[in-house]
Amino acid sequence: MAEDSPATKPHMADPLGSDLPVADPWRQGDATEGVLLHGGDLDGARAAFPGAPLPWVDLSTGINPWTYPLPPVPQDAWTRLPGRGEEAALRAAAADCYGVPSAELVAAASGSQALIQLLPRLRAPGSVAVLGPTYAEHARCWALAGHDVRMAADVVEADVLVVVNPNNPDGRRWPVARLLELAAAQAARGGWLVVDEAFADMRPEDSAAAHAGRPGLVILRSFGKFFGLAGLRLGIALAPIDLAAAMRESIGPWAVSGPGLNIATAALADRGWIAATRDRLTAAAVQLDRLLAAAGLQVAGGTELFRLVEDDRAPALYRALGEAGILVRRFEHRPDWLRFGLPGDDAAWSRLDGALVRKQVWAMQPCKMSAS
Repeated sequence: MAEDSPATKPHMADPLGSDLPVADPWRQGDATEGVLLHGGDLDGARAAFPGAPLPWVDLSTGINPWTYPLPPVPQDAWTRLPGRGEEAALRAAAADCYGVPSAELVAAASGSQALIQLLPRLRAPGSVAVLGPTYAEHARCWALAGHDVRMAADVVEADVLVVVNPNNPDGRRWPVARLLELAAAQAARGGWLVVDEAFADMRPEDSAAAHAGRPGLVILRSFGKFFGLAGLRLGIALAPIDLAAAMRESIGPWAVSGPGLNIATAALADRGWIAATRDRLTAAAVQLDRLLAAAGLQVAGGTELFRLVEDDRAPALYRALGEAGILVRRFEHRPDWLRFGLPGDDAAWSRLDGALVRKQVWAMQPCKMSAS
């Protein structure tokens, strides 16, 4: 994909009122020249570090490396269009899993990204505030749909407020009571509070899902991250009944594949696997903290699925890890940040440990990278 020039990008206002282009999170190229790779872009990583050892260890996405064990999928799930009953079963399973009052408040799509792109087209153009820094696609999609978008460090007045809870990449959490206050205020002015809960599966007590259906409150959930099945492409929206119905109508029939419906319905109902996985991910996050601390790195935030490191030597460390065949996530707006996902097996843990142990190489050779 060709790199956009600033003139061709959608624009948004920053909190200080200047006009800034929305960053393109898919921009890619030579990482050593300062052009950012998106999370999971192993093709770009291979091009940037052609001499890296194989296989690559991808720690750039924040996806659970221990995937839900795929259940048997009926043959006809592959050979016929999914029926209304199968989609209804998925919505019921999602409502039950997330503690939503009714399946009528649930809409499903082929990934939370599809929902992020749909929502801006269900409102007339207006003002949007995205509380960040956070996942760049929120601002980008609202701007592309003609809304006046601004990034904000805290709550500001806007027709739509977008909050990621817990936030990506710093793990900032919003109390549910505060979110409900904001939703009520937004509803009173005919607006929305959009809460992206892509990483909320680990701590149900931090989720507003039990309050789904309240006026002004729209919640987005990502199936693939916690269940480790990002390729299945399933996103869930929780919204007031009329808006949820409008979303289902806009998405159209067969929004999720037959096999996807079958697998996700089973996974969302598997309480034993969910509980055990929460314990496993919590323990792995502690292990990652210890490994990073042993390398002299400061953990600045994150969730159980990823850790955010803040260090002035981050550009040099990014390059050292890339040369070792380990991909982590770095950020245009904060070159001193790196996000680490969880290694999925002993070999991956060992390679990361080995690359960090060689810290004297990257620590003593800082590499300045352009943020452009």
